[in-house]
Amino acid sequence: MAVVVYADAIKTVSGAMTKINKKSPHAADQKMVLATHRKAPTTSTECSRIYLRNLENITRHTPVTADELALRARFTAVSRAVAARAKNMSTYQTDYAAFKAQKDQPGGRKTFKAYLWQVCGEAYDESQG
Repeated sequence: MAVVVYADAIKTVSGAMTKINKKSPHAADQKMVLATHRKAPTTSTECSRIYLRNLENITRHTPVTADELALRARFTAVSRAVAARAKNMSTYQTDYAAFKAQKDQPGGRKTFKAYLWQVCGEAYDESQG
């Protein structure tokens, strides 16, 4: 088995180090280098892995379901609502005061952005019924 030794300045590498350009005419010839790192109590110190993936391994083969489309639509709508609400100066003061009031409560959101995601997500869910 090969061993990967990182430079002293790099503790871990996790994620895609190279990706496949799916639009390229040479996409079938390219490889994706994927590194993973996990922190778990094990007897082995070997917790980093590197995988090579080809185009077939990263291409989706199942159709997109209606639930996935609904989740994508919700994410898009809530994301746009959060961005608009964060820039709206007429409601900023009341939103920030409400955020501060709930921040230290059990289950309270710790960042203003997370609070806006919660509020806008709840509003979207109510509007969709």
